[in-house]
Amino acid sequence: MTFARLWILNFLWLMPIAAFVLVVYGRQRKKAIERLADSNLLARLTGKSRKGRTFLKGFFLLSGLGLMIFALAGPRWGSHYQEVTQKGVDIMILVDVSPSMLVEDIEPNRLERARREILDFLRVVQGDRVGLVAFSGAAFIQCPLTLDYGALQMFINVLRPDLVPVPGTDLGAAIETGLSSFDYKSETDRVIILITDGEDNENLGLKAARKAAEKDVKIFVFGMGETAGGPIPALNGKGGFRKDQKGKLILSKLEEEGLREIASAAQGTYVQSVAGDLDLDILYFNGIKSSTEARDLKSGKIKVYEERFTFFLLAAFLFLILEGLIVERKPVT
Repeated sequence: MTFARLWILNFLWLMPIAAFVLVVYGRQRKKAIERLADSNLLARLTGKSRKGRTFLKGFFLLSGLGLMIFALAGPRWGSHYQEVTQKGVDIMILVDVSPSMLVEDIEPNRLERARREILDFLRVVQGDRVGLVAFSGAAFIQCPLTLDYGALQMFINVLRPDLVPVPGTDLGAAIETGLSSFDYKSETDRVIILITDGEDNENLGLKAARKAAEKDVKIFVFGMGETAGGPIPALNGKGGFRKDQKGKLILSKLEEEGLREIASAAQGTYVQSVAGDLDLDILYFNGIKSSTEARDLKSGKIKVYEERFTFFLLAAFLFLILEGLIVERKPVT
């Protein structure tokens, strides 16, 4: 026998307390009745007390309570195998981890906001396989497509600029890496979510997006930052911001035009992160789910245990009925 909620059995420790309460209540009631009249008159008015039946009523009441607790714990024995199928789409998330993602034009900074957005996104995905690519001047698969969102979260939590040592931002390499992670033999719809501030140093993003469209892969772009931009923090451990050769601050601006072109070329949509921590969730429901079809991702058999709580509920119900039918006092003739 197994239990669905084993912790509920801890409430069985309340049984001795309940028994003690019944005993104290019975004694207090007896004393209260005895103060009303002498014993002979009470016997004629209320009948003669029968201790055996009083004990039996208490036993049935406590047994019913115990059986109900047992039923709530979800006792199970016996099992059968059930065929299950999980439906969804394949989603690769491409995250820009270049130093410009540390700009603080959105709080707390672009990269941290992206991380929070993805974690919120994983709470609402509905059976989809999700993978992760980190990129800057080069791109690497951090986590292949998986249904294990807990494992994916571990990779998301370590996203930082030094994760990819190649400087720059290559959107083309990121999209190409995302495309290489899909299994094109399956009929599953495939989607790329590109999270970046839009700076494409190699100018290959649009070309890669057109290649994605040829492979029937949709690209949804999530722009991080503001068009006004902000200074890029220096990664020298001394603080401050990056400057050019003339000593002027280097500003990183959200390049929306290029990102819109990438999304349009790959039959996707573009969204700017300005509304708060639900932006990526909206993109998922209004963009991805509305333009893709969930297909079989995983099928197999799972072991299903037979729930047996009804036996204990019926027994508890029977005990409570018997407790109500027992008459404690015998009429005196």
